[in-house]
Amino acid sequence: MKITIGSDHGAVQLKEEVKMVLKEYGDIEVTDVGTFGTESVDYPDVAEKICADVVSGKSDRGIALCGTGIGISIACNKIKGIRCALCGDVYSAKMSRQHNNANVLAMGGRVTGFGPAGEIVRAWVETEFEGGRHERRVNKIMALEQN
Repeated sequence: MKITIGSDHGAVQLKEEVKMVLKEYGDIEVTDVGTFGTESVDYPDVAEKICADVVSGKSDRGIALCGTGIGISIACNKIKGIRCALCGDVYSAKMSRQHNNANVLAMGGRVTGFGPAGEIVRAWVETEFEGGRHERRVNKIMALEQN
């Protein structure tokens, strides 16, 4: 699996922790699109880079991080083809994959501790989309982009 990860300045430390968790998986290739320091950057620019990789097929999924996860998740969800889920717990992460086929995970560097973030990422990476009745609903979500 290929995952593109990125953060604004408010989540650089969390991004590094998440990358360490992703190294636990021998079959995950990670592309880091920045930022790489604490100098202020605009999260919509980071969201655009992450989502471009996902939409193009360069990556299978993305992980988007900012101070709270709210701004970057909103930005990601403005991009056609993206289903970004802001998750602060393991159950939501699992459901975002099982029921919503989320292709981008968002978290907040200022609100999610490293330990919980690791568990959230593991759950999100390891959970597959169930399809079935959920496929119909995801298709309806994606059809909303046409309105």
